[in-house]
Amino acid sequence: MFGQTTTSTPPPTERGLEDLDAAALAYAARIQGLPPERRQEARDDLVRFALPFAGRLARRYRGRGEPLEDLEQVARLGLVNAVDRYDPERGSFTAYAAITIVGEIKRHFRDRTWGVHVPRRLRDLILEVGQATAALTSELSRAPSVAELAERLETPEEEILAALESAAGYSPASLNAPVGGESSAEFGDLVGESDNALESVDDRVTVSGLLHRLPWRERRILAMRFYGNQTQAEIAARFGISQMHVSRLLSRALTWLRQAMLADTPPPWQNGAAEEPAKPRISVRQNGDRVVVEVGGDVDRDGADQLRRAMLEAVTGQPSEVVVDLVGAGGVDAGGIAALVAGRDAAARTGVPLRLTRVQPAVRRSLTAAGLAPARD
Repeated sequence: MFGQTTTSTPPPTERGLEDLDAAALAYAARIQGLPPERRQEARDDLVRFALPFAGRLARRYRGRGEPLEDLEQVARLGLVNAVDRYDPERGSFTAYAAITIVGEIKRHFRDRTWGVHVPRRLRDLILEVGQATAALTSELSRAPSVAELAERLETPEEEILAALESAAGYSPASLNAPVGGESSAEFGDLVGESDNALESVDDRVTVSGLLHRLPWRERRILAMRFYGNQTQAEIAARFGISQMHVSRLLSRALTWLRQAMLADTPPPWQNGAAEEPAKPRISVRQNGDRVVVEVGGDVDRDGADQLRRAMLEAVTGQPSEVVVDLVGAGGVDAGGIAALVAGRDAAARTGVPLRLTRVQPAVRRSLTAAGLAPARD
């Protein structure tokens, strides 16, 4: 209409240099009093006018592993958000749009470009560590240590280490990446190596089953020598026998194991004269207001339940003390240790004192390692 002045956004072709602030102010004045359905055209004009500005910001981040087309799309999304949230009373549109667009691009890198899942808190810390590393490298003329990074960021060293390790997950190498050169090998071909111990699995399983056929003393000596790395002299002192006797026992046990592994049916130990471990003997007797649990033989998994029941029944009677007499126990395996621990815990719950007494040297170390620590008699 003649005499009516209409303020519109100047097209880019009429301006040698984009003035986003002026264009944004003109957009804000243009939409005043217009219904929402009429504002869309003005909004589209301002967005089209500012697209080159968003493109320049996107190009700053090219070469970081993301296609430029994707970065431009993210920048345009940030531009649209800036236009929709723009308020002339809060300052320059250019500054606000730059912050919004750059924030959207950084959010894209943080949330969408990681090769593995990393918590958001750790991703933020990785960026801070990168900035602090650059600053400290310039100040110190060398790469900063973890302690120096932790001091600069006021963050525990454990979190700094976690950030440095997690940074490798941003762009993990592909196992199908070529190694290079004329070789057709891939990176995955260089990862891992042949497990030479895999071939011995069958032998280990076979030996484990055969060991249970040996007498308890021979099993114990083999374990002390080859798993405990004890000398023959130390083993002899534990069992109260000569070193020469220990040598003969070891040689005899190893010879039998070799023969048993090569045979379809394991041969009898010493032509049928095997020394079977003494069967566990558990007895409970009342001694005044005390209860004495006497243990004899080798307490293995077969006797562990019997020992556990005996100790629990003794504690349940609320005596003044429960004494576990181990003078006759030649050996206590893991099942027997578990039974003694169960009895100790039951005594602690009921407030009944429990004491282990007359423990043999061959058993004392096992009990001490399990936390039972019997007192010296």
